[in-house]
Amino acid sequence: MQQPIAVLDSGVGGLTVVKEMMRQLPGEAIVYFGDTARAPYGSRPPEEVARFTREIVDYLTQFHPKMIIIACNTSTAFALDDIRRLVQVPVVGVIKPGARAAVGRTVSGCVGVIGTEGTIRSGAYETALLELSPDVRVISEACPQFVPLVERGDFRSHEAYKTIRQSIGHLRMYPIDSLILGCTHYPFLSETISEVMGTGISLISSAEETTREATSILRQSGMLSDVRMPVHQFFCSGNPDLFQTIARQWLGEHMELRPIVWRVPQIC
Repeated sequence: MQQPIAVLDSGVGGLTVVKEMMRQLPGEAIVYFGDTARAPYGSRPPEEVARFTREIVDYLTQFHPKMIIIACNTSTAFALDDIRRLVQVPVVGVIKPGARAAVGRTVSGCVGVIGTEGTIRSGAYETALLELSPDVRVISEACPQFVPLVERGDFRSHEAYKTIRQSIGHLRMYPIDSLILGCTHYPFLSETISEVMGTGISLISSAEETTREATSILRQSGMLSDVRMPVHQFFCSGNPDLFQTIARQWLGEHMELRPIVWRVPQIC
C-alpha cells in the first residue's frame, strides 16, 4: 500500500496527470520521470519511443512502484502493451480514459483530437473512440509545434497564440463540441486553445479520467494509501532548473507543505 505510483512522460506534460493525482489521491507517493532531454517524442519512430519508454520503466522499477502510469499519449500508443507484458504491476495509459471522457461529453457526435504526429498517425484515439461509440465522427489534427512551446514554458505569448491559431483554427469549420487534448502537454496551453476555438467547445484532458481509473484499480486491489504526508520524487533527464520552474508553476499549491525530492538521473 505504501509503495509509490510511478508516472512517466516525454517531458513536463505528465505533470498535468500528477496535479490531478495530488488532488484525487493525496495519500499516494509519486515518482515522476520527465524525459526532457529527448522530448518531444511525437516525431520519433514508434520503435524508438517504445525503447525510450522501456528505459524509463527499467529505471523506475528500482522504486518498486505498485502502479505505473504512462502519462504520455505517444508512449501509450506505441509502448503500453509492451510495458504491460514486461512488468507485474498495473499499467495505465492515457488514451482510453480520454476517449471515454469525450464520448460522455459530446452532444453533436463530432469529436476533435489534437496530438503529436506519432499519436495521430497511430490512429489510437480514433480506434478507442469508435470502440466506445461506433457512430462518432472523429476529426484529428497533428500539432507538432505545441510540445516545444510547453517545454520552454511559453504558454500565453503572442507567438503561442499565433502558432495555435495556425495549427487548429481551421477545425472551427467542423461541428466539433468536444476537443481531446491528445497530448498531456496541451493542457498547459488550454487557455490559448480555448481562445482560438471559441465558446461551445469542451476541452478534454485525460488527466481526470486517468486518475479516476487508477483510483478504481487501487481500490479494487486494496492498495490505496492514506499516508498524511507522502514524499514525491521528480526526475528529469534535461535542464533541471526549467523543469522545476514549470513544475512549481503548474502544480502550485499542491506542492506546498509536501516533501519534494528533485533529481537528474542518467538513464541513457
